[in-house]
Amino acid sequence: MFLALTEPMIAQRLTEGLARPPAEDCAAAWLSAIPRPAAVLIPFLWRCDEWHLLYTRRTEQVAQHKGQVAFPGGRCEPEDPSPQETALREAQEEIGLDPAEVRVLGCLHPLPTVTNYCVTPVIGVIPWPYSFHLQAREVSRVFTIPLAWLADPAHHEVRVRLLPESAIPHPVIYFQRYDDELLWGVSAQITLNLLHTLRI
Repeated sequence: MFLALTEPMIAQRLTEGLARPPAEDCAAAWLSAIPRPAAVLIPFLWRCDEWHLLYTRRTEQVAQHKGQVAFPGGRCEPEDPSPQETALREAQEEIGLDPAEVRVLGCLHPLPTVTNYCVTPVIGVIPWPYSFHLQAREVSRVFTIPLAWLADPAHHEVRVRLLPESAIPHPVIYFQRYDDELLWGVSAQITLNLLHTLRI
């Protein structure tokens, strides 16, 4: 199934996904302020004869999500003409990925977060291997996880946490550790949304 997943198929399923209503997110229900727009890049790459997704590990120096696994990305700036441009700009700043070498295939529905961002995931294919240049203050590592491993239901679970300053229980996705990295929270939810959109 995964070997047969071509770039045109990915692009088509992303388009079809945007045509469907987004799933409700319980984090959005209690956010009172208008969320700040942000975007992340979900880098697809072909490695060891299968699709992988590329993730980063944030450093302990960043203001939010210290030490967590994430996709390259950040808040939208006024000069960014679109979420796609935000995702590509942030990926270049954080890991040295040349925007010209990314084949953008589409986007997912924006996702509200408990930190009051509305994140648009942008999907793109990148070359592999690649010589990354990490922004030392923000990114401590880049690594990949096979798409087939991520799609295995045995590799993730839902845990319930209380939202900050609220008694509302919030389901949070946790994957098992892979390459000694723990994928959870918003990045894990975005990953599952992608898998659902791709119907795998």
